[in-house]
Amino acid sequence: MATTRSKTSATTRAKNDALRRGSAKDAIQQAAPFRSSGQEALVNLLLTTDALRWRTSEMLGQRVEGLTMPQYNVLRILRGAGASGLPTLEIAERMMERTPGITRMLDRLEAKGWVERARSEADRRQVFCRLTRDGAKVVRSLDRPVDALDESMFAALSARERRDLIRLLDKLRNGLTESH
Repeated sequence: MATTRSKTSATTRAKNDALRRGSAKDAIQQAAPFRSSGQEALVNLLLTTDALRWRTSEMLGQRVEGLTMPQYNVLRILRGAGASGLPTLEIAERMMERTPGITRMLDRLEAKGWVERARSEADRRQVFCRLTRDGAKVVRSLDRPVDALDESMFAALSARERRDLIRLLDKLRNGLTESH
């Protein structure tokens, strides 16, 4: 069944990739021009984000059954925190995507044996989360595949174009933060 599912997933991805090639206008099969360059940039950014997410989610799911991108993000955050761990709400603040159900996600990661939680002695309201040895093994096992995927997803860009993209995305994100 897993083989059939992965073949179906690969077929679906190939069809979606074919539809998404070309300009943003072509990708969404829009006949009329965009109302503004801002609208075209937003659509293009959303389409590209979707394609990057799709590939990342697919790779994670193939390597570690049931692992989602937000769960992987939590595991990486906890690895970076080291042995001291982090309070639950700080993990939520560091997430790449806002996740309203951080406690439920931590419940699932704890059930898999990848995360452990303990109440703070200093403040019983605070729960500290730490990566277990098994959780650290999961993250380590994904380091090379994730690095390879990162490289392959951005292979169309030169090193300079990648730096420019990073700079422009930082500028855009910081502008959004400042305006709200």
